[in-house]
Amino acid sequence: MVATPSAMVPLGTKMPTFSLPSCTGEIWFPREESAGKLVIFICNHCPFVIHIAETLCSIDTYCRKNNIEMVGINANDIQAYPDDSPEKMVLAARNFGWLFPYLFDESQVVATQFSATCTPDTFLYDADCKLFYRGQLDDSRPNSGESTGKDLIEAIGALTSGKSSPMNQQPAIGCNIKWK
Repeated sequence: MVATPSAMVPLGTKMPTFSLPSCTGEIWFPREESAGKLVIFICNHCPFVIHIAETLCSIDTYCRKNNIEMVGINANDIQAYPDDSPEKMVLAARNFGWLFPYLFDESQVVATQFSATCTPDTFLYDADCKLFYRGQLDDSRPNSGESTGKDLIEAIGALTSGKSSPMNQQPAIGCNIKWK
């Protein structure tokens, strides 16, 4: 497991326009009306994602209460990593209790547009689809404490209460996206 940091895209960057199929086959498009959008690049097998799997459920609940649209995107090469196939994505979502749309970026075009580098890689956008927060959910890592999602939850709270973007944003750390 190689720990890869996120690219820390500049704040204010516009969210790429995209639509992707969910792991169950429906095509997902962003809603027009929301207070923001949370896009997290994840996969089924990464120890960093498994470490935060339950936290993602809590974050999804918090997002729903605050009219933030949350999606997870798997962009890994499933030829090299068959454990990340859409069929196994359905099982992972069920096993982890994920209710948010779990999308599959087979072409890896969307991951490239976002400059995603690792799993998990987190991007929180405001209502105008401008990047408000990117980086870690919290400072926990596999085998080093429980995940709370503290950093991301604070950023969502700042966004929905009209405050400025958090000043001290730390890169996410995770497994590298498995590029083709």
